[in-house]
Amino acid sequence: MAREMKDSGIEWIGEIPAGWKVLPAQRAFREIKTKNTDGNVQNALQFKFGEIIPKKNFDADSDDYVADTITNYTIVEPGTVMINGLNLNYDFKTLRTGLVKEKGVITSAYLALWPNQDLITPEYATYLFKGYETKKALHNMGSGIRLTLGYKELKKQPILFPSIDEQKQIVAYLDEECDHIDSVIEQTRASIEEYKKLKQAVITHAVTKGIRPDRQMKDSGVRWIGKIPDKWSVSSLNRGIELIQTGPFGSQLHADEYVSNEIVVVNPANISNGEIIPDNSCTITKSKAYELSRHILKRGDIVFGRRGEMGRCACVIDDKRDYICGTGCIQIRLNDKIVPAYLSYYLQNPCIKQYLEIHSVGTTMQNLNTSIVGNIPILLLDINEQEEIVSYLDRKKSEIDQLIFKKEKVVEELDSYKKSLIYEYVTGKKEVPA
Repeated sequence: MAREMKDSGIEWIGEIPAGWKVLPAQRAFREIKTKNTDGNVQNALQFKFGEIIPKKNFDADSDDYVADTITNYTIVEPGTVMINGLNLNYDFKTLRTGLVKEKGVITSAYLALWPNQDLITPEYATYLFKGYETKKALHNMGSGIRLTLGYKELKKQPILFPSIDEQKQIVAYLDEECDHIDSVIEQTRASIEEYKKLKQAVITHAVTKGIRPDRQMKDSGVRWIGKIPDKWSVSSLNRGIELIQTGPFGSQLHADEYVSNEIVVVNPANISNGEIIPDNSCTITKSKAYELSRHILKRGDIVFGRRGEMGRCACVIDDKRDYICGTGCIQIRLNDKIVPAYLSYYLQNPCIKQYLEIHSVGTTMQNLNTSIVGNIPILLLDINEQEEIVSYLDRKKSEIDQLIFKKEKVVEELDSYKKSLIYEYVTGKKEVPA
């Protein structure tokens, strides 16, 4: 028999069980604001994937900055409900609710709530706010230019209160169901990582050993390359380069030159997994690009990030877009000795990243220059064989990427189902099975 329902008075929730109460949050929560002034509590905590966990490498005993920072953190006890109410209008993916499970300190920028356990349990409150997150309700409670949620805004908001016994039943049921879903998600993500490793192994083997069977091999003389086919040779990237240059510097690329739907500027952040990920908000006018025409990227050019994460590179294959090399990148145009797509695959070898880390310059941030990149050890082989390898890797990469895509869809669907499950039970749309 279906239980009796009533209107909650909350538009985005709708009906709730008739026996549930709806009260403002201030009736059930008080804000925790106790600062760690004397620095005695040194277990620093952080949000990670909707959980509150200890921070790593945050040692107040060995770092004066940490020691000073930690005195401004808020002391929290097990059972404290945390909400990350920062920048709500910029970020719709971050999991913003978590439960403290060990005593520690956490940045005072977050909202720390101590529940009145005569009205609401910490565990149910955490699930309830996760349910609120599902409908982006917390985002709608924020105030200010960046939509920040503080206790001043939250305390007036309506909260659902089943009986304590029913709260415990809901929590026990959701714990079991969510643990099962999380286990499947974890296994699926592990499988995705294995496919990624397989893809990298296939690429590395093909570009350093070839794909033709039963060949005479020889030592390359480069430890991380190992043996190579007898007819291949080792050289430096310079042997295959027609043009190598850094992107335009300083005032040549003013931020106020950026306009939409014009020439896309490629910066290191736009390079991922051998591909260019365009940022349409980072562009320059066609007239400005004309002034910097020697930096325009052509089909087959390799663009290399020279700052931050070492080894970011991509081959320009989309000639339907107009790109220009950004300040933080190096542009490479090849001669007829190297097929661009082959080199792009070759440069994805993790050992290239290690090589560049060793040879990079700079004290506060790693940097590359044209000399370092030009001296990367490469393999020279027949153009026809390079094209064979590219065709083979394009096919194998597509096959593995399809498998990864399907696994990622499974993770996405499971995550969506978990969120829906939490919302339906904490709002009474579904009743815990007897």
